Amino acid sequence: MIRKANVFIKRKFRKIFQNQLNVKDIRLLKDKNFVIISDNCWGGEVYQWFKRPYNSPFIGLFLNGPCYIKLLSNFDYYMNQELNFVTDTKYPRLKASYPIALLDDVEIHFLHYKNNEEAKSKWDRRTERMLKETNRDNYFFKACDIDHGSKETFEQFHQLPFKNKVSFGINNYESLKDKNHIKIEESYNNNGKSVPNGVKLYKLTFLYFNITKWLIN
Repeated sequence: MIRKANVFIKRKFRKIFQNQLNVKDIRLLKDKNFVIISDNCWGGEVYQWFKRPYNSPFIGLFLNGPCYIKLLSNFDYYMNQELNFVTDTKYPRLKASYPIALLDDVEIHFLHYKNNEEAKSKWDRRTERMLKETNRDNYFFKACDIDHGSKETFEQFHQLPFKNKVSFGINNYESLKDKNHIKIEESYNNNGKSVPNGVKLYKLTFLYFNITKWLIN
């Protein structure tokens, strides 16, 4: 009973501390507009932390590294394509029980959606919101090494002509030493071969990277 009480107290104080940080970050950000483009659920956590509406379609889904880089390399083209839902994935290791769609030849996994209709409705609505923000300096791009991420993926990501980029991985690379690439010591996925999933990674991000400062600059 005492142990349960102690756990409850720790969780309570952790929540209070997080709320204090949350309020401080929201005040610092003021009315700065931002669009998060993320390869997994990390982006959704950013919106929730700052209590902002989702003005990006990259919420509750993930893209494998090669598809993500392909999409970013021709961003305007792909973001103007219609979703085409499919039943099979070109990544054999994945056993999908959720909607999968193509934007031309880019595969998107709608991990947290019940069906195709929900995925399409939210994707279209949030894409429309995103495209209303025409200042690309307000777009913020994130990548990590969970889904087929590699040194080559990171190098291609940081060569993209976007101002605001950050990547997270379990390895440092000499070619990225002057880039916004962050090594995460804690790795829980694929027997320690990648960073954790997007939600866990977001929580760890506070130990390594100042998201608020990134969004303000």
